[in-house]
Amino acid sequence: MIKRRLTGISLFASAGIGETYFKDVGIDIKVANELLEKRADLYRAINPETTVICGDITKDDVFSEIISSCPKEIDFLLASPPCQGMSVAGKNRNQKTMEADERNYLITYVVKAIKTTNPTYVLVENVPALLKLKLKYAEAYRTVLEILQYEFGNEYEIDSMVVDASDYGVPQTRLRAIIKMNRNGTVWQWPSKKEKITVREAIGHLPTLEAGETSDIKWHFARNHSKDNILWMKHTPTGKSAFSNPVYYPQKKDGTRVKGYESSYRRIRWDSPAPTITIRNDCIASQRNVHPGRLLPDGTYSDARVLTPLELMLLNSLPADWNIPDDTPELLIRQCIGESIPPLMLKEIVRGIVV
Repeated sequence: MIKRRLTGISLFASAGIGETYFKDVGIDIKVANELLEKRADLYRAINPETTVICGDITKDDVFSEIISSCPKEIDFLLASPPCQGMSVAGKNRNQKTMEADERNYLITYVVKAIKTTNPTYVLVENVPALLKLKLKYAEAYRTVLEILQYEFGNEYEIDSMVVDASDYGVPQTRLRAIIKMNRNGTVWQWPSKKEKITVREAIGHLPTLEAGETSDIKWHFARNHSKDNILWMKHTPTGKSAFSNPVYYPQKKDGTRVKGYESSYRRIRWDSPAPTITIRNDCIASQRNVHPGRLLPDGTYSDARVLTPLELMLLNSLPADWNIPDDTPELLIRQCIGESIPPLMLKEIVRGIVV
């Protein structure tokens, strides 16, 4: 448990969603770095007290600006290097192609930042493939964990684990690799697992919405979809894919079946945590992102649409009154959530710091 406030920095910060509850547990992020201006601007709007450096950390001038903006003493460093080079949803799925992807070498800038700022605690997170990836480093092929052990093994206790966000109060199944480092002589414990939260418990209280409809609840509005998509999904039961429908299945204009996987055009389930929220959560044909729906008297199902921004926020463990500007673009919200660390999971992990 953190009993004194810690000063921290965040690298590859996006909009800072993962840090939402840091202040509650005693971590103050003083400096953050994000590559994309629109996400950096959203971070600034949410956290006006943080200095946000927008730019490519691999550029000397940007890295220098990050370091020069930091306080003299840094207690905590959070790093979430972009994971597209390792993602199983992308093209780079084998060791050879992952090794060749320059994005996977962003970990070397995390090493550089640790050496420069000397934090007491470090948290690196990414997709589970992070722990299997091997990179050419110091004339040998090493995993990321081995790189960190090579550089800091004499100074830090270094531990890693693949965790599921749904084990820590997040109503969403999301597997992430966590590497935590704490200086010798300090204590950082892994959190205990909690009872899983279902989709029904998280968003079941929200009113039904059909495609294109709005409500008087902030951020609870439904995207428009084509008439065909709506028809297929209205005939798709909770937890099922429209590809399983005997009549109303995804089809081309000439009536022939659209080829696809059962993971697409699929409603999520009410009575389990949501599947992993992806960056394409705006698309009804994408992976498992259609509202569960409710059985109607005529045998069809309500809510033939993707999840609303508010539903996504709640399933990602964000507060219903998340303090983002009213004019934040919907797609920016969706993209940032789709790439984020669920904040309640991260809160539970950092609460294990004993200081």
